[in-house]
Amino acid sequence: MIANGAIGLNWGRQNAQRLIPSTVVDMLLQNGVPQARIYTSQDDILKAFCGTGINLTVSILYTNLVSNNTSAQAWVQKNIQYLGPANIRRVYIGNYVYNKQLQESNGSLIPLFWDHIKALKAVQVALNEFGYADHIKVSLPLSHDVLKDNIARPSDAEFRGELKPLINDTLRHLADNGAPFVLQMFPILYVATNKLDPDFAFVGGGSRHVVRDVGGAVYTNVFEFMYDSVVWALEKAGAPANMEVVVGHVGWPTDGYPGANASTAERFFKDLLPLVASDKGTPKRPGRPIDTYLHALTDEPKNSDGQPFARHWGIFRSNGEPKFKIDLSGQGRDIFPARARGIQRMPARWCVFTDNKTNLSKVYEQVAKACGGADCTATAPGGSCSELNFYQNVSYAFNMFFQSRFQDERGCWFEGLGNVTDVNPSTGTCVFPVEVVRGEQINFGQHSDGERLHHEMPMLFFVLLISIHWVL
Repeated sequence: MIANGAIGLNWGRQNAQRLIPSTVVDMLLQNGVPQARIYTSQDDILKAFCGTGINLTVSILYTNLVSNNTSAQAWVQKNIQYLGPANIRRVYIGNYVYNKQLQESNGSLIPLFWDHIKALKAVQVALNEFGYADHIKVSLPLSHDVLKDNIARPSDAEFRGELKPLINDTLRHLADNGAPFVLQMFPILYVATNKLDPDFAFVGGGSRHVVRDVGGAVYTNVFEFMYDSVVWALEKAGAPANMEVVVGHVGWPTDGYPGANASTAERFFKDLLPLVASDKGTPKRPGRPIDTYLHALTDEPKNSDGQPFARHWGIFRSNGEPKFKIDLSGQGRDIFPARARGIQRMPARWCVFTDNKTNLSKVYEQVAKACGGADCTATAPGGSCSELNFYQNVSYAFNMFFQSRFQDERGCWFEGLGNVTDVNPSTGTCVFPVEVVRGEQINFGQHSDGERLHHEMPMLFFVLLISIHWVL
């Protein structure tokens, strides 16, 4: 079984320049990372993990693939050759199925939630029937949104009233099968949304915001606050006291949001990981190890999750270089992690704007094309490229598209507005990247059971945003 208190890494693949599976496995082994979570069950990825000893969590993001016992049995049968050799220990259905913002804007997500519960039960039953009841557990990753609003202290927490029937049904099934409750944490958002002292997001202390709770519990950081809020909610819902709570997603973005940069990400992980590795637990659960998955291995420039920072969770760049110091063993050493080996960067070439402003409508049209097909989120307010002038903004958009097309010169045409140069246009904190040589692109863009997030929202609003804010 998975060792409690272990540190894992989430590996999403929503990018054009994908690290190949064998390279990722090598990175995990070099850095002593004992467990990983992938958002798929593709054959090539599962093969790469076989025999490595890494505990693996796989995801089924499309519930229609396992909507009943027959389809769930078919999924298990299809993947049975990997269940043991790839050391699969957990299967997740969906990815934070309940989102408060989408609930408010798009209507009820309750039917979708029930679909996920059906799939959860069907997959666990199928695994049990194939003899994996003691080895593989199925769960639903859920965010803090499933708790009621305006929680002043963890002991106030309980599940939302409209979700209680679904949560109670889920908890009964998890308890019956010894499966964990999986919590997705977004510390940077929680602190900003609740207008808390920004330092409360960091485990290392120094926050002016201190929460005192029953039994003398004291909270000085959002990690322990959010974790114990869920523990209190589980207790009130009647869940067994020994139900494990796994942190399935926690991280700090490095761009696309105020305060999202490499230095704050380094600070965030520097104190969090020793806490996890120490098995210290939390005020509500002292001495209880917390199995924690860091999000994420690399950025995902094609992630259309709706928030600019959602593309910038990566600890490593697309070429496998670390962005900041982090000791993935949890020992708190002041080191850079081992980088990916054998990665080649493309030539030092960039695509820039010709500065032809005779037809601004055409310029904006081409920028929309570029940002619709590549990642421009570093230019979002608070991002590393948010202070560029008009020429630089257009050049940044053109270059991102050009690099995403692996420097194919046709990707720098833009109806005559683009030009390839060997002069680096990077300025200040804004890096105009040169991407890596095209790697293995198996199944890219094809429908699979795990390379898309639920509740994706298009990034077109972002193209509109930059069109409004970019000025001459």
